[in-house]
Amino acid sequence: MSSALLVIDMQNGFIHPEGSLPSLGMGMPNIDSVIAENAEAIAAARTAGVPVIYTRSVFRPGMVDLPMRMEGFLPPNFELLERGSWDAEIHTALTPQEGEAVIDKNRYDAFLNTPLEQLLRTLGATTVLVLGTVTSICVESTVRSGYMRDFDMYVASDGVAGAPGQHEASLDIMGAAFATVLPWREAIAAITAPVTLTDPSVTPAS
Repeated sequence: MSSALLVIDMQNGFIHPEGSLPSLGMGMPNIDSVIAENAEAIAAARTAGVPVIYTRSVFRPGMVDLPMRMEGFLPPNFELLERGSWDAEIHTALTPQEGEAVIDKNRYDAFLNTPLEQLLRTLGATTVLVLGTVTSICVESTVRSGYMRDFDMYVASDGVAGAPGQHEASLDIMGAAFATVLPWREAIAAITAPVTLTDPSVTPAS
């Protein structure tokens, strides 16, 4: 099988202590550990020849394309993840290498109104391992969408971050119906394992 690693929204605005959401008290627990696990998983994927694709949530000035309901948990006139800003950039610990795709989106689902599906099809990828944030929002939305498009979805349980309670519930839901949920090392091993073809002309010994 051909595979790709998809890193969802590991941006300053979500995961840096000075980012917009952490500055509002909306940081995520154990985020330093999750950043470190992402860095190791990305390095392992590159070594194994697995393409790495990044996504970024970005919005226009004035937040005119902010998703419905998102305004409800932000202060009035608060701007975050503005296109071209430091807040919207990928965290420096996870900087994309030259040639790696970075897909911008303004909705939780990374497939919606983006070239992600076309890119995966062009790469010949049928299996997608997902890391990133937020587990129950952008990660789960993207995993469900990928599943509906007949990609074999994997989620790195130690490479995603989200709000306590919601994070665990989301992993359970994805694992029950939409994806294989494993620590990233096991997931990388699974998606890079050679496929063994059975010769139909060979009859097993009795």
